[in-house]
Amino acid sequence: MEQDQNAPLREDVRLLGAELGTVLQEQAGEALFNTVETIRQATVESRSQGEMPVGRLRELLDPLDDETLVEVARAFSQFLNLANIAEQRHRERLRRQHQRFPGDPDTDRGLRQVLAELKNAGIDQTQIIDVLQALSVELVLTAHPTEVTRRTLIRKYDRIGDLLAKRDRPDLTDEESAHLHRLLREQTLSIWSTDEIRRQRPTPVDEAKWGFATIEQSLWQAVPRAMRGVAEELSAADMQALTTDWVPIRFASWMGGDRDGNPNVTAKVTREVLHLARWMAADLYLRDVENLLADLSMHRASDELLARTGPSHEPYRLLLRAVRDRLRNTRAQMEARVAGQPEPAGDNYTHGWQLREDLALLDRSLRTVGLAAIADGQLKDTLIRLNCFGITLLRLDIRQESTRHMQAVDAITRYLDLGRYEKWSEEEKQQFLLEELQNRRPLVDQGFFESEYCSPEVREILDTCAVIAEQGSEGLGAYVISMAKKPSDVLAVMLLQKAAGVSQPMRVVPLFETLDDLNNALDTMSALLALPLYRERVAGGQEIMIGYSDSAKDAGFLGAAWAQYRAQEQLTAIFREHRVPLTLFHGRGGSLSRGGSPTRTALLSQPPGSIAGRIRVTEQGEVIRFKYGRPTVAAYNLQQYIATTLEATLLPPAQPKPEWRSEMDRLTQASVQAYREVVRDDPALVAYLRTVTPETELSRLALGSRPARRKASGGVESLRAIPWVFAWTQMRLMLPAWLGTGKALETGLSEAPETLRSMSDEWPFFQAVVDMLEMVLAKSDPRVAAWYEERLTEDPELQRLGVELRSRLARTVAALSRLTGRENLLDNNPAMRWSIRVRDPYTDPLHLLQAELMARLRDRPEEPLLESALMVTIAGIAAGMRNTG
Repeated sequence: MEQDQNAPLREDVRLLGAELGTVLQEQAGEALFNTVETIRQATVESRSQGEMPVGRLRELLDPLDDETLVEVARAFSQFLNLANIAEQRHRERLRRQHQRFPGDPDTDRGLRQVLAELKNAGIDQTQIIDVLQALSVELVLTAHPTEVTRRTLIRKYDRIGDLLAKRDRPDLTDEESAHLHRLLREQTLSIWSTDEIRRQRPTPVDEAKWGFATIEQSLWQAVPRAMRGVAEELSAADMQALTTDWVPIRFASWMGGDRDGNPNVTAKVTREVLHLARWMAADLYLRDVENLLADLSMHRASDELLARTGPSHEPYRLLLRAVRDRLRNTRAQMEARVAGQPEPAGDNYTHGWQLREDLALLDRSLRTVGLAAIADGQLKDTLIRLNCFGITLLRLDIRQESTRHMQAVDAITRYLDLGRYEKWSEEEKQQFLLEELQNRRPLVDQGFFESEYCSPEVREILDTCAVIAEQGSEGLGAYVISMAKKPSDVLAVMLLQKAAGVSQPMRVVPLFETLDDLNNALDTMSALLALPLYRERVAGGQEIMIGYSDSAKDAGFLGAAWAQYRAQEQLTAIFREHRVPLTLFHGRGGSLSRGGSPTRTALLSQPPGSIAGRIRVTEQGEVIRFKYGRPTVAAYNLQQYIATTLEATLLPPAQPKPEWRSEMDRLTQASVQAYREVVRDDPALVAYLRTVTPETELSRLALGSRPARRKASGGVESLRAIPWVFAWTQMRLMLPAWLGTGKALETGLSEAPETLRSMSDEWPFFQAVVDMLEMVLAKSDPRVAAWYEERLTEDPELQRLGVELRSRLARTVAALSRLTGRENLLDNNPAMRWSIRVRDPYTDPLHLLQAELMARLRDRPEEPLLESALMVTIAGIAAGMRNTG
């Protein structure tokens, strides 16, 4: 079954590789083509024999001059991108198979299977409908790790994906097939002729526009498609229809709002991004309205509509013209605000309900006069979009680090001659904050802003709160406090919003992200819930963010995962006790060490009861393109979130057994100790990271608007979690995802093997840990890592650490094999194993090229050609590994 199922994927990979080869011959010459082919064949032959062809590749690469190295790197990098397109297209193929043959065990699990399982479990349809009606899934698009691939290339890759889809048609004529082949050649040539590297670092506004483009090019089509698919599945299950305005999916963004450690995100930037989002929303609705104007030419209308339009042969068009004019005015006014120009006069849409009222009137009229089939066409799609995106396109979160708020309040207390807030005890801070939250007088006057106490950093905090006040709540989401530790961290943000005159405050969301913070989350939130004022403020619901990146960097993957699990359990229990609805916001990334895993695996491995019909999740960087870059794939992934959130709510996993908890405590203690004795205690670790991995060189790549470091100098603690993961991924050691876990597995297998195996067989949380660990270990390669070390350092201490790390990696693989009983990694997932292996002949040369280029560039740091070649290898390896960080 597997061979037949994946045959089209192999054919597409072969086709695209051949097209790239032809372009290479034509554009770069036969000599370069032969060089690339010789390198590729040497790698294929050696890999088939289980070897890393270091010696042979070095012989082939050493004689090449800098310019040739660039072209060789580009060739291998582009093949990996083309292979990714083929895999993306194959996923679409499998989705169609899933729709045609939903009982096929080799296809993914969707809403149909979930509904059938709920029925078999005896869950009443009324309960299912109630949960679905209240379901809330919010996906938060973030810019980090910023997509490595340029937007102009993404568009070209998407066109190739479209052409592959058209080639799948069984009724293609020879002429049509030849035409598609010519178009494939044209796109491949266009890609080869385009610079892969972004030469200028994007601004936060650029990042926001990238997020808007994802909505425009994919999600705008995907959301109605997903909702129609859900409705069809409910109908097929003989379940009653949900209310017409039901859309459980919402989108938010951090692009232009995440100022934690990013001095480029200012109040001015946030204001501009909010205006641009409203501009884009108005523009997209205008396109919909133009289509509706062309279609809704009928004259039969309800009395309600005619009372609005007056007698007319085309009342629908009459109203739609007024809607169009209002949308045009909205767009023009937002454009004027962005440009700092006077706003044109005219009626506009300031709230989503205004546009919804107009469109709902058309919908009611069509249904009243017997034209429901027309109402269920394009108009329904537009109403679905409006219920999902509103007139603000998405909701913008604000994120800032807790000490910045403390500094702002401290400046205010000093200005008021009340003392140093920073020096007060937690009890004194809370008392002051609570009193001021209930005080009706202004906290500060204009004199504060002109005083010495209002530093530029403090002013920026207060200016941000002023933007919140002026923009209103419709386009704003959560105010996230990173590094939240104490109740005062939450109360301070509430007070700063009040001081700025925010009439509808943003919900304040503490982010618990280090190991200590996760372990103390229950105490922090219990203290807040003990305050009557706070309980009153959150009676309608509390949101708490769980951090994956910094907790994993702090404690290692396994230790962080267990701390996240326990924190969610405890928080779920305390809020249930207080009868306050809780939404857990998962700050996941693309890599395993940052919480990355398939949607269903991720949600069903959470503690029982923690997903009570509500979930909020970050979708980051290249993951956005892989999951939402194409409408069909995006629609499938949106349906997966709906189906799995329903399943996790009504069929949650069983509580872990007491012996499993005890064993996890023991395992994580061993894991954290083993992780920290390398990351914190080995003095060679930082030097190894900066010498043997491309961590230092990553700063040359114009990835995102945010600096890679919180501080200009410092060790691992100053490095952000994303470049920390990215650097180790580039040289295939994948250290953040497994370090410490091998020691834990060895401990469990030696002292409680049956308990460990029962955890692996029966506990979804631990099953997810094992499955994802196996996948990331399959991507690691100690032979590649050894080449970087051999080429880049002669320091005995660094060589000693390298040997130690590779030894720990080998022991981790061996321990995992003993636990699973599988001799080779991914024996249970041949499709994934093939996906990794087919890339090896193309990633191997890139790895060796990268190490060679790092060495040359460190000798000649101002050589632009070397820098370009290195950047190409970074992007190419990221494509081969399918993630950055």
